[in-house]
Amino acid sequence: MNVSTSQASSLEYLREGFRLLKHPELRGYVIIPLLINTLVFGGLFWWSLRGIGWAIQSAINRLPEWLDWVSWIMWPAAVLLVLIVVMFAFSTFANLLAAPFNGLLAEKTEELLTGKSIASKETLWGAIKQVPRIFMKELHKLGFQIKWLVALLIISVIPGLNVIAPLLWFCFSAWMAALEYCDYPMDNHLYSFPEVRETVATQRWSCFSFGALVMAGNMVPVFNLLMMPAAVCGATLLYVERLDVERLQFEKLES
Repeated sequence: MNVSTSQASSLEYLREGFRLLKHPELRGYVIIPLLINTLVFGGLFWWSLRGIGWAIQSAINRLPEWLDWVSWIMWPAAVLLVLIVVMFAFSTFANLLAAPFNGLLAEKTEELLTGKSIASKETLWGAIKQVPRIFMKELHKLGFQIKWLVALLIISVIPGLNVIAPLLWFCFSAWMAALEYCDYPMDNHLYSFPEVRETVATQRWSCFSFGALVMAGNMVPVFNLLMMPAAVCGATLLYVERLDVERLQFEKLES
């Protein structure tokens, strides 16, 4: 498979990512991220629903009989709240756990797209050996994320400013998704996290819109189980076409 000569849109990158999941050479690398997605999502959803269910039931038991109808509103609202909270938490934890395997999927996807081998992990055992380094890098990302989360929480409780808080939360989540998924192919070329941020910023709108699509997809139950591996493949194509500056410059000189 050759990389297309024209740069695609963010939607096309994600759509191509889903299409690549069916490729025979990539199917085996999709299984582990998919299993992690399923287990993390199922576990978080069950735990959250159980906890909120207990809280809602306790509140309902304290209501006078003439307010029994409120339970018909509280339960659907609770389920919706669980879905929203779990989707965001699910994305963070699942990416942390699946990082080594997503890196391997990105490696094989890049090899498929460019036809060139990458001197990186190469095998599942190679990916597992990278776990300590990748885990420390993920903690670095988390530290960067926490600083902004604190600022967003402060904005969210300030009267007047909190009107724009939902938009800021979504924009931040979309940008973090862009950094997270673009980092998988870039990590195979030993980019540090600051270098990832600097490089992704050169294609700010393309990467941001890609991250926004990923976050929107993560809000759709069941569909979001496939979102992680599809986003890894799509972000790898985005990297190959837009972010691999050294290779792109070399190909430009050759032409």
